[in-house]
Amino acid sequence: MALKVNNLRTYYFTFRGVVKAVDGISFELQEGSILGLAGESACGKSTTAFSLMKLVSPPGRVVSGEALFEGDNIIGMKESEIRKIRWKKISMVFQSSMNALDPVFRIKDQISEAILTHEGIDKLEAEERAKEFLERVGIERSRANDYPHEFSGGMKQRVMIAMALATYPSIVILDEPTSALDVIVQAQILKLIKNLQEEKRLSIILITHDLSVISAVCDRVAIMYAGKIVENSSARTLFKHPQHPYSEGLIGSFPRLSQPRHSRLISISGAPPDLIDPPKGCRFHPRCPRAMEICKREEPVFTETDENHMVACHLYT
Repeated sequence: MALKVNNLRTYYFTFRGVVKAVDGISFELQEGSILGLAGESACGKSTTAFSLMKLVSPPGRVVSGEALFEGDNIIGMKESEIRKIRWKKISMVFQSSMNALDPVFRIKDQISEAILTHEGIDKLEAEERAKEFLERVGIERSRANDYPHEFSGGMKQRVMIAMALATYPSIVILDEPTSALDVIVQAQILKLIKNLQEEKRLSIILITHDLSVISAVCDRVAIMYAGKIVENSSARTLFKHPQHPYSEGLIGSFPRLSQPRHSRLISISGAPPDLIDPPKGCRFHPRCPRAMEICKREEPVFTETDENHMVACHLYT
């Protein structure tokens, strides 16, 4: 197992109150697999990623839980300890590649920086590796001397992926790696991710609101809603037999080639709740078409409905 997360809670302490952005989630990332974290915006996906990298900034704070990596709890590490792991063993491709690169430094220098920080090699060797990884993501070596403004959005995303892989990490976290890209470039990026994962036996956490991205590359999926995981199963099972009403709604809201041409998409009414004062009981019940009285009073617990298929819903308890 590459990573095991137990009861992770990350809150933001604001003047309005405590925002429970991630509120007691648990999941496992198997070695050499891709786990998708999916759900609407403001459901806690990116906060989960930042928590695992220990990059949550005030007023946010990880208040409890553990993330076990190579026998150690990342959450409990000091900054000096996590720096030895961050980017060397666990790296991250941040959301919005347009803004993630420093405009005043050449591409090769930005990729080389992480290599020089974590490995005892000279600058020329680091630059050579930077060029090698640019080639691996489909960018010519000669472009290493260019600046970010000379790259398209898709190329910047490839640069970020090259940067994340250049230190040979065992886990890569990808936060919305295809957002703001056109469908052709998106398909190229997804193919690149899958090829690199298979080639290097990487363990990947892929964060996205786009279920078509999940279906293209992920082995397992954890569906997040309002700071909690409501369903966790293999990707194939989830798309064939979603069990949580929220998962059903998400999948139904995306068009599929197998659907009749004029079929209507399903929409989920309302919006995710304010996490300063979330609903009692099941947090999805105000939007759920199958809500019962118990849903308004009691929070559902994770139940294994099938082998390796977990659902937090009173329909299955």
